[in-house]
Amino acid sequence: QLQASGGGLVQAGGSVRLSCAASGRTFSIYNMGWFRQTPGKEGEFVAGISWTGESTYYADSVKGRFTISRDNAKNMVTLQMNSLKPDDTAVYYCAAKSNSGPWNVRNQYEYWGQGTQVTVSS
Repeated sequence: QLQASGGGLVQAGGSVRLSCAASGRTFSIYNMGWFRQTPGKEGEFVAGISWTGESTYYADSVKGRFTISRDNAKNMVTLQMNSLKPDDTAVYYCAAKSNSGPWNVRNQYEYWGQGTQVTVSS
């Protein structure tokens, strides 16, 4: 089970820290990702991190502003979001996959958490 939290309302230029807590499985061996969804649009890959934490991947739209990290001892994955823009407004989801397939493809992920809303006001 994955539980995302930390969303909220923030002004443009501000920061938000999202957390994804994993339970029920040994998620420390899973690759983890964050996606976001806005109404009427396809879900968008945001960031991913390998199970060791050694490799990270970002969408071009967030590179340099967002940082993904994990603490396997706590079964926790974090997405630090800085320099937020109104275009970052979305519901953010964390997801887990055990394979080495493409990071940005939703059907590669086997487990999904519920979303957390992030709203960036201009």
